[in-house]
Amino acid sequence: MKKRVVALLTAAVMALSMAACDSGAAGSTTGGSTGGSTGGSETSAPAASGELIKVGIINNDPNESGYRTANDKDLQNMFTTANGYDAKFAYSLKNDEQIQAAQGFITDEVDYLLLSAADTAGWDGVLKDAQAAGVKVILFDRTIDADPSLYEASIVSDMAKEGQTAVDWLAGQGLSEYNVIHIQGVMGSAAQQGRSGALDAKVAAESNWTIVQQQTAEWNAEKAQQIVQSVIDSNTPFNVIYAENDDMAKGAVAALDSAGISHGVGKDVIVMGFDCNKWALEELLNQNWNYDGQCNPFQASYIDNIIKTLESGGTLDQKTIIMDEKGFDAATITQEDVDNYGI
Repeated sequence: MKKRVVALLTAAVMALSMAACDSGAAGSTTGGSTGGSTGGSETSAPAASGELIKVGIINNDPNESGYRTANDKDLQNMFTTANGYDAKFAYSLKNDEQIQAAQGFITDEVDYLLLSAADTAGWDGVLKDAQAAGVKVILFDRTIDADPSLYEASIVSDMAKEGQTAVDWLAGQGLSEYNVIHIQGVMGSAAQQGRSGALDAKVAAESNWTIVQQQTAEWNAEKAQQIVQSVIDSNTPFNVIYAENDDMAKGAVAALDSAGISHGVGKDVIVMGFDCNKWALEELLNQNWNYDGQCNPFQASYIDNIIKTLESGGTLDQKTIIMDEKGFDAATITQEDVDNYGI
């Protein structure tokens, strides 16, 4: 990849970008508290030289979930010609297809490869190819199992913490027995591993915790509905739905409603989801669900700041930025929470 000097910023704007990046590195995020990205045309400007920064962005399918739709929209709004970028997007829920897309972007001589991996494994080869070609890699949304020297930075959620926060909340409900239907996301993804890991560990440690069904619905509501319906049809007792995203929780609830099984605060079945879609938080507010774990999709402004820092010759204070997230309880959630955190 050709070397170039891009005069992205005046000294004052460059200092502002560094400050914003430092703020993200400290673990805070304004994206989560406002319900939208802090980035956009008001914080970005085209390269002063007029040369666009070539970016290849590999993401999961935007139709996968409300979270992914918001994540993709945030990136689409940031990486525009008006903001100084020549960006191309590739989407897949399959690791091999994402790797093929990454190799294509490297061949096209992009300057930056932005990656939200479908699976944590299998990326070493393509990342080494990118490094050899002078392509800088930035991870977003999800971690991967690769040497940190193979990428510039990582802007991600702490999926293991998300899972632990949810399981700690569930344990705090003080049930005499926990009979859990565990609906998993795409197997091998960082989100699935983190959200499954805490529950698996709790079940292994506690005699009154049982997983009555554990199966992937691949983030899909209809598949989740089928899983729960099969448990209902088997007459297996359960009192918790632990779904690893909101759409799967919605599918699970559809099966409960069809069978006339009550759910929510003070009802027969506890319903738990992740991502904090606005409609899901409204279900909490109406006490139809019990818990929703936040997963912040607004990472584009952080990536933009990192690219500007690197382009101006600066160095990053931290390699990994962890998005600030929380869990919401139907017993305490407010309309203000729905308005501020719903995506």
